[in-house]
Amino acid sequence: MMPERPLILVTNDDGITAPGIRTLIRLMNAIGEVVVVAPDSPQSGMGHAITVNTTLQVKKERVDDGPQLEYSTSGTPADCVKLAKHEILDRIPDLCVSGINHGSNSSINVIYSGTMSAAIEAGIEGIPAIGFSLCDYNWDADFEPVEEYVTSIVTQVLDKGLPKGVILNVNFPDMPDGQIRGLKICRQARANWVEEFDKRRNPQGKEYYWLTGKFVTEDDGSDSDEWALRNGYASVVPITFDLTAHEHIQELKSWGIHG
Repeated sequence: MMPERPLILVTNDDGITAPGIRTLIRLMNAIGEVVVVAPDSPQSGMGHAITVNTTLQVKKERVDDGPQLEYSTSGTPADCVKLAKHEILDRIPDLCVSGINHGSNSSINVIYSGTMSAAIEAGIEGIPAIGFSLCDYNWDADFEPVEEYVTSIVTQVLDKGLPKGVILNVNFPDMPDGQIRGLKICRQARANWVEEFDKRRNPQGKEYYWLTGKFVTEDDGSDSDEWALRNGYASVVPITFDLTAHEHIQELKSWGIHG
């Protein structure tokens, strides 16, 4: 008897018709049985938001001629994973892949990312998960240079598995010549956004704001994701949803705080 093909859940935050997810779907069809559950419109920057104060809609879709089953939802990327596991799928996926995101999700961006929050939600639900991002925000970005890497990483994870609670955050550099130099296993760089608000007035005279900012890296280490991307390498960072600073627990206990 032929072994059952792995069930792969595909999602993203750019929306179900985005070129990045269409590339990912095509690549995953060559590896396993694919079910897509993705937002019906862009949800970038949603982080780990979930829908609790309004209803969720799910619609079966037919975006292209591939063999995959597809569903769009009115919810967030995290909602997509929850709906997939609890309502749409008849078995637990062997893997969840999120992306390929149009834009970077390296360093502190992982906190704000809908792409990575979908992958993290899958990890919380006990599903091995990978988030993929290309550091090119252009809707017509060229994903061809990353395809071999995506396939290789997915194949390795399906073969070897991931430690419980660990999710992979994979970012690809935007290389002018399309030539990625290789892949680095990295840590998350220390960086942040220095933010500003552009204050304006609409034609009715009401004030409104556009969030702007500058990404600042305060990390000179050659083992970080930002270093890898600046130097032409794809970065792979293992992350976890346990935010506990375990190394500081004993210090806090020594303070003698009593409640």
